[in-house]
Amino acid sequence: MAAYLIANITVKDASRFGEYREKVAPVIAAHGGRYLIRGGAVTAVEGDPGLDRVVVLEFPDMDTLKRFYHGADYAPLLALRESCTVSHVALVEGYAG
Repeated sequence: MAAYLIANITVKDASRFGEYREKVAPVIAAHGGRYLIRGGAVTAVEGDPGLDRVVVLEFPDMDTLKRFYHGADYAPLLALRESCTVSHVALVEGYAG
């Protein structure tokens, strides 16, 4: 069953975040992930969801997603993102129907 990384990101340093964006896409792809949402416009229709820059990544399954997120090749990019953003991230199992 697919698994998703859902992030709400507030960028504090656009230059460094640009570096992160350039470097992270190939690492995501190498782990079988793909972008479903990458910072598009957010239109609130009920309440204030508190969303800024929303990112949703899809991976084939939770084990693959965890190997990506906790992996050695993502670790320096995670540190870079943490240094230039305030992020809220969750790993979520998909629905098998």
